Amino acid sequence: MTEKQQAGDSYWLQSTPGGRHLALTDDVEVDVAVIGGGIAGLCTARELSRAGRSVAVLEAGRIAAGVTGHTTAKVTALHTLVYDKLRRTRGSEGARLYARSQSEAIEHTAGVVAELGVDCEWERRSAYTFVRDESQVEELRAEARAAREAGLPASFVTATGLPFPVAGAVEVADQVQFHPRKYLLALADDILAHGGRIHEDTTVLGLEEGTPCRLSTSTGAMVTARDVVVATHYPVFDRALLFTRLSPRRELVVAGPIPAAQDPGGMYITTEENTRSVRTAPYGEDGTRRFLIVTGEHFTPGTGDTRARFDRLAAWARGHFPDVELTHRWATQDNDPTDTVPLVGPLHPGARHTYVATGFGGWGMSGGMMAGLLLTAQIMGEEREWSGLYDPRRLASTVREAPSFLKHQAQVAKHFVGDRMRPSPPVEALPPGEGAVVRVEGGRLAVYRDEDGTLHALSARCTHMGCLVDFNAAERAWECPCHGSRFDTEGKVIQGPATRPLDRRDI
Repeated sequence: MTEKQQAGDSYWLQSTPGGRHLALTDDVEVDVAVIGGGIAGLCTARELSRAGRSVAVLEAGRIAAGVTGHTTAKVTALHTLVYDKLRRTRGSEGARLYARSQSEAIEHTAGVVAELGVDCEWERRSAYTFVRDESQVEELRAEARAAREAGLPASFVTATGLPFPVAGAVEVADQVQFHPRKYLLALADDILAHGGRIHEDTTVLGLEEGTPCRLSTSTGAMVTARDVVVATHYPVFDRALLFTRLSPRRELVVAGPIPAAQDPGGMYITTEENTRSVRTAPYGEDGTRRFLIVTGEHFTPGTGDTRARFDRLAAWARGHFPDVELTHRWATQDNDPTDTVPLVGPLHPGARHTYVATGFGGWGMSGGMMAGLLLTAQIMGEEREWSGLYDPRRLASTVREAPSFLKHQAQVAKHFVGDRMRPSPPVEALPPGEGAVVRVEGGRLAVYRDEDGTLHALSARCTHMGCLVDFNAAERAWECPCHGSRFDTEGKVIQGPATRPLDRRDI
C-alpha cells in the first residue's frame, strides 16, 4: 500500500459482493417505508416484516454498502468512555438503561444469527478501552466502576493481548465481532421471504406527512405508507432540525493479514493518538492468518490532508504489527450527537407516523440493532423501557450538553463563513488526480483534474445547506465539513444528507 494508492471499497464489500435489487419504478403502498438500507434500516425492516407488516426498504445506493459496509464491525455495549459520562448527565438509571438496551440488542441479534443459520463470522471476544498514559488511569477506573454499576461485566485490568504495554484498560467480556455484510444480506433475504420489498438506486426526495404518508423518489415512483422510518445515517429531512445536534466524524481504516499467532485476541480502542482501534477477523482457509483491522485518525469531513492521515495510521499499524501485509484502506463516517446518546424515535415533536434513527457516535452496530427493536415496538404501538432515553424530542439533556451544542454550531458557522475567505489556487496549478475549490469570476467552483488532464467543474456549494465543499485527495471525493455530505468528482451524491448532486459548471 503506497502513499499514492487511493482508498477503495472495504474488505467487507470486496469479500461479499452480493446481488442487486431493482430500483422502484411503480407506485407502491405498504404499511411501513424504511428509508435507508444500512444496519438500522434493515434490522427495523426485518423485525417489522416478521411482525406481519408489509415493508418497503428504499436505498439510494446499495444495501449494506454505505456506512455499514465500511464499519470495523465491533458489536459491543462498551462504547469507549460513555458510562461515567452518562452517570453524570443522565444519572445511574440512564446509564443502566443504555447498557441494558445495547446488551439486549446484541443478544437478540445472536438469536437471529442462530435462527437463520447465518455464516457471518460471529465471534465472541472481550472488548477493551485502554490507555498507555498513566495520567489517564483514574478516568478508566471511573469508567469501569460506572459500567459495572450499569450492569455490564466490566473490570479494570492492566494486562491485554496487545503487542505493547498499557497503563490500564476497561474490559467487558463476551462481546461480539462479525462480518456485517454477510449478516445484513441474510437479513435482506429474510425480509424478502416474508413479503417485504427492497429497492436500490432509489433516492427519496420528499416526505409528505399525514395519514397516510407519501414519499417522492428519484425514479418518479411514489410510495404511500402508514409509517415511515428515516434510517439514512444522517437524516435527509431537516424539519426536525436534527442537523443542529449532529456532528459528522470521518475515520480511516488500514487492514491486512497477519500471522494468527499475533492476533491480540480482543477488540481494542483508545482515544489517545487521535483514536486507535484494533480487531481481527477470520482470514483464509487454513487458520494460519487473521485479518488485522486498524482504525483511527478521526477528523471532520472536508478538512486536512487525508493522505497524511492514512500514512500515520499505516505507520502505527506496521510499528506494532511488523508482520502485517497492509492490503486494504478505506474510510468510514458517523455522527456524534451533542448529548452523547443516539436519537431514535419520533422524527419531531409533532410526528405521529414518522421515525428516525441517527447519531450512533461510532457505535452503529449495536446501536442499529437496538434501533430496530425500539422502532418496531413504537410502530406496533408499544414502548421499550429505554424509549425515553433515546427519544429525539428530549430537551433536558440537550440543555445539560449546551457546551457541545454551541461548539458544534460555532464550527459550522466557521466553515460557512471562513471557507469563503480562504485563498484560491490557480486552476492551471492543479496536477492530475487532484481537486481544489477555486475562484472563477467572483464565484467558487469545485474543480478536479482527471488523470487525462481534463478539468471537471462543479458548484462548490453543498446542495444540503450551502456550505463549501473541499477535496479529499485520498478518496477523490468532495466533502462538506458542515454536515458531512460527500460527492464524487462528477458531482453525484455518495453520502447524505444531501440528496441532489452538485451542479455542473463550465470552466
